[in-house]
Order: sequence, then structure tokens, then C-alpha cells
Amino acid sequence: MSQLQSAGTNTAGPVPDEATLPGAAVPAAAGSAAEARSLLATAWLRIRRSKVALLSLWVVVAIILFAVFAPVLSALSGNDPYTSNTSPDVLDDFQTPGLPLPGYMYPSAQHWLGVEPGLGRDLFARLAYGGQVSLSIALLSTLVSVVLGTVLGAAAGYFGGKTDAIISRIMDLFLAFPHLLLVLSLTPILQSRLRDTPLGQGSFLPMASLVIILGFFGWAYLARVVRGQVLSLREREFVEAARSFGASHLSVLFRQIIPNVMGVVLVYATMLIPTNISAEAALSFLGVGVKDPTPSWGQMLNAAQAGNWYLSDPWFLAVPGIMLIVTVLAFNLLGDAVRDALDPKASRH
Repeated sequence: MSQLQSAGTNTAGPVPDEATLPGAAVPAAAGSAAEARSLLATAWLRIRRSKVALLSLWVVVAIILFAVFAPVLSALSGNDPYTSNTSPDVLDDFQTPGLPLPGYMYPSAQHWLGVEPGLGRDLFARLAYGGQVSLSIALLSTLVSVVLGTVLGAAAGYFGGKTDAIISRIMDLFLAFPHLLLVLSLTPILQSRLRDTPLGQGSFLPMASLVIILGFFGWAYLARVVRGQVLSLREREFVEAARSFGASHLSVLFRQIIPNVMGVVLVYATMLIPTNISAEAALSFLGVGVKDPTPSWGQMLNAAQAGNWYLSDPWFLAVPGIMLIVTVLAFNLLGDAVRDALDPKASRH
């Protein structure tokens, strides 16, 4: 009876004493260990158990390192993304339509991915530096969308009333517009406005305009999701406790509410990055994004179709195209894995 009382058992009938059985402590210890794991530790354990998640994670890390160390890798290859091959025979062959692919257009010891037709610039160097531009635009625009969506969505859900009504109507307005057409029409206007500012110097102009446009028009969906989460969180006990201790609304919002929706924000961010990579490539391909000579994956696709080089030199189109497909696919698979790993309804064992 003393053992049952110490365990907190309230059953009326006799209960077998299983505490002394040989295997009784093992499930209890395993359950305690599972409960002691934090959400992030549990999520990392789930990702490690998934081969697809681990593979996508390693691919994403490799692509990021490839872009970060672009100057080092280009120096190792002995080329840079801007120097043209001025050999007359090379240029003559490039500019003669209908010829089969010459040897120097294929990967070689001198040019690891070959050279582009026409100007003869090194494809490996342009791909690496283009990764810097494309990933920088995608990551920075995602950061802008995440900050705006998290703060505005949390404010709408927490304060309610007129604040909620105003922010919700703005969200509906942003979600109602056709995103691609809006970005296509506003990007040239924004670039002309930024031309005389510090952001409009050199190659920073298209990058800054794309970050602002993609980030500013990408926050509404996240804000709606965060608002729904905050509506249920604002009545929780820890929020009431913070208020009772005299915490201000901003303190409760940024110290209690927003940290508890970061799981949703993280999942959305991992899904938004490949969307912005594709958007940058599409805008650069359509001629309103990054322009030559600044390399980006979308600009390389634009250059391949602008001179109809994809007919005589499909390799020129395949290099940035394959890189885009692999990058977007890896980020999407990683986003799916993060979403599943942070799902509170899934088993934590």
C-alpha cells in the first residue's frame, strides 16, 4: 500500500505491484527521456532518421558553401566570371551557327564546366558567382517577408479589434493581387526610383529591387498563419501570468507570443526560400531582374535563350537549369522534412 500511495495511485481495487518487475523501469525511463527532449532535439532526431531529409540537408549545405566560396573556387579553376575568351578562333567558332559543339565548350581541365558561347566566359565561375546572387536575393527577401509576416500577424492576433481588422484587410488585398504580374510591373518602376540612391549603385540596383519587391509582397500568407496561431496563444496561462506581473504588451508580444510561433515561421521560411529562388530566376529570365554582366542563374538562362544558343549549345542552358532544379528540389524536400519534424501531432519517440 505504501508503494501505491507513493506512486499517486487512486484506484479502488487491488493493483498489482509492477514496480519490482525486471522490465518495469525500462519503459518509464524511455518515456522520461522522450518527454525530456526539447522540440528542436526531437525535430533533429526525426530529420536524422529520414534519408531523404538528410540528403536534402547535405545538398542545401553544399549549394550554400558552393556560393559562399565562389571566389576561392573560381581562383582554383584559374578563371573569373567576367573575363572573355579573346582567342579569335574560339570566337569565330562560337559565332558560326550550326557547327557541332567544339571541345572547349565541354568541361575540361581549363574550364571545369566549359565556356559560354559568344563571349567565352567561364561557366563554372559564372555559376558559382551566380549562386551568390541568386541565394542572396532569395535569403534576404525571405528574411524581409518573415519579419513582416511574423510581426504583423502576431500584432493582428494579439491586439484584435481595429488592429486586427486593418491588418487582415491588408493581407486580403496582398493575397488578391496576381503576384507575378504585380512584381513584373513594379520592379522596373522601383529600379528607376532607386537609381539615384546608395542602393542603386552598380550591380546592387537589381538585387536591392528584387529583395524589396519579393520580400514586401511575400509576407501576407505567413501573417495569416501566424495570426491564427496567436489567437489561441493569447489566452494561455503563461500570457496571463506575464500580464499579471506587469509586462507591457510589446514585452508579451515579443517575449512570450512570437517565440511560441517560431516553429511555424521556420517551416514557412524553408518553403519560401525555393519560391524566391524560382521567382528571381523567372524575373531575370524575363529581363526585369539581374542583368548582364552580373551573373545569376536566371540571367544565365536569359542569355541562353536570348541568342538562341540553346539550339546549337544546349549545355549552356543545361548548366544553370540543372542547378536551379537541384536547388529548388533540395530546399522543398528540406522544407517538407522540417514541417514533418516540427509537427506536434507526430510521435516524439
